[in-house]
Amino acid sequence: MLPVSAWQRSPWGLRLCLLCSLCLGSPSPSTDPEKRAGSQGLRFRLAGFPRKPYEGRVEIQRAGEWGTICDDDFTLQAAHVLCRELGFTEATGWTHSAKYGPGTGRIWLDNLGCTGTEQSVTECASRGWGNSDCTHDEDAGVICKDQRLPGFKDSNVIEVEHNPQVEEVRLRPGVGWGRRPLPVTEGLVEVKLPDGWSQVCDKGWSAHNSHVVCGMLGFPSEKRVNTAFYRLLAQRQQHSFGLHGVACVGTEAHLSLCSLEFYRANDTTRCPGGAPAVVSCVPGPLYAASSGQKKQQQSKPQGEARVRLKGGAHPGEGRVEVLKAGTWGTVCDRKWDLQAASVVCRELGFGSAREALSGARMGQGMGAIHLSEVRCSGQEPSLWKCPHKNITADDCSHSRDAAVRCNLPYIGVEAKETWYWDSGNITEVVMSGVRCTGTELSLDQCTHHGTHITCKRTETRFTAGVICSETASDLLLHSALVQETAYIEDRPLHMLYCAAEENCLASSARSANWPYGHRRLLRFSSQIHNLGRADFRPKAGRHSWVWHECHGHYHSMDIFTHYDILTLNGTKVAEGHKASFCLEDTECQEDVSKRYECANFGEQGITVGCWDLYRHDIDCQWIDITDVKPGNYILQVVINPNFEVAESDFTNNAMKCNCKYDGHRIWVHNCHIGDAFSEEANRRFERYPGQTSNQII
Repeated sequence: MLPVSAWQRSPWGLRLCLLCSLCLGSPSPSTDPEKRAGSQGLRFRLAGFPRKPYEGRVEIQRAGEWGTICDDDFTLQAAHVLCRELGFTEATGWTHSAKYGPGTGRIWLDNLGCTGTEQSVTECASRGWGNSDCTHDEDAGVICKDQRLPGFKDSNVIEVEHNPQVEEVRLRPGVGWGRRPLPVTEGLVEVKLPDGWSQVCDKGWSAHNSHVVCGMLGFPSEKRVNTAFYRLLAQRQQHSFGLHGVACVGTEAHLSLCSLEFYRANDTTRCPGGAPAVVSCVPGPLYAASSGQKKQQQSKPQGEARVRLKGGAHPGEGRVEVLKAGTWGTVCDRKWDLQAASVVCRELGFGSAREALSGARMGQGMGAIHLSEVRCSGQEPSLWKCPHKNITADDCSHSRDAAVRCNLPYIGVEAKETWYWDSGNITEVVMSGVRCTGTELSLDQCTHHGTHITCKRTETRFTAGVICSETASDLLLHSALVQETAYIEDRPLHMLYCAAEENCLASSARSANWPYGHRRLLRFSSQIHNLGRADFRPKAGRHSWVWHECHGHYHSMDIFTHYDILTLNGTKVAEGHKASFCLEDTECQEDVSKRYECANFGEQGITVGCWDLYRHDIDCQWIDITDVKPGNYILQVVINPNFEVAESDFTNNAMKCNCKYDGHRIWVHNCHIGDAFSEEANRRFERYPGQTSNQII
């Protein structure tokens, strides 16, 4: 075993782990030098802050010099290899854009490409040792599973004395602790140190410090506070100061990134002439009502937001989308960091960013990518105020869509877990008729029957239950393909018996002179993408799928899509519906393998990154417009219309097109997903006056 050199202190004075790669580079540690020859002379450690012992910025010592790894092309497979080098069994995630702070010295590796099976990082592809065009703002980190490799020896970890760390921050109200409504927006600043909660000396306390604290607590901004009241209160209380000399710039995502000093154990005089620091935060619109500041928030004029989050499982997280020229698009993750993510979070009424996510971690968008290389200082009021590049389709792909996770205020609502119980001992039903939009923070905010409960029986069949998940599918229709493939066919009735059996024709078809005559059908192709973070699976198990002899296939969902022709005022004049003939992966993205296929009673579904194509020439892929008069209409397609399968976002399940029908031909144009346009563009679409000629502009 190589000797372990003396530890080096990080910028924050943290505990660093120096691990001997000869012992820790493979799942089955071996003393055979041939098996680990590639890592000889290398050492690995985790550094940076804030972090846990099994996560951090990856640093490698080569030729006696410590350096970092650039996040370009970094993947979970590379993280697996590095975690094994560090003595852990595997990786659970990885980070980019110097989440744990920028390192120093050389950037040893760039464009690291691993399959995940390598015994050593030296077996992975890269640009070569020390060959990089990155800066330390792009340092990669890993999150390893907190489980050591068999045979790992604790002696391989160098334990060093380290300074205390600020683990958490909270506000303690001056009066009425425990009785104040949540979230708490004003109070004494308390920090959690290894030995418990302590207060902060207010000497030199600034608005920048308050801004950072409020951001950590989930609030977008701070306001002035009546310090005289708290100083008077402080004279009658005992204090436990643990921190002083805090000096933030205001753009930090965590108080520990500010300049600060800890009191030593032998300091007998603490904060002489000072008092506990006090902060007052301004909640965002989503939390203003519960904190009693709703009227103040509503008095400010609100225009349409130009930034939004999509695809997240919780409030304050999701793929970042921005509005440009009336159309929503995504942001490329090049140079995406916590400063830019914090600007997004605060702009949307949340706190600073907890994570800046890359690599489409919250699902891929569709359509335009509006921004790239966004560089924020952290002080901008909007992402659009940050320097950025406008890009073309060739510059980036949706596999690099940027996302965020924001700090949220604590409102006393804990995560649900799935419960199955025998409700035989339930004696009371407290709520019925619950109807939610999906944006509410608790069931109390949804509409319901109030005190008048209509469900008087409490047996199991009358009680509601849930199954919770951190991820879900997200279906999206390829609107351009609908526009490109739409046409009219006059189909003879004798070819429509199967379609009639599956209720794919207008009701007037029942009184037609079968098998003579025809039906006029508006045909088009549907290409349905799963851009979420979980596979789309039918609600019903395969044991309940229905076999249709006529078409020779199983239906896994009775209603999979609705097809409608609407007048300009929204009146439905024709409709169609499509059962899920068979959900399968027709095609997938380059790096994704197909999992579902219809053949031989196979499993049905749509894999993340794949799409199911229903061609225009298959049965029921149409709307029967035999009875529709010439005119200007709206073509509407809705996927998963009955919400039978969970999705992370239902607002993008509808697609609309303008169409002109002259009795013989049809023109379909301006097709778009329901949430792809700005509010003003949608209003213009709804007010569409119709075409005066056959020329589409």
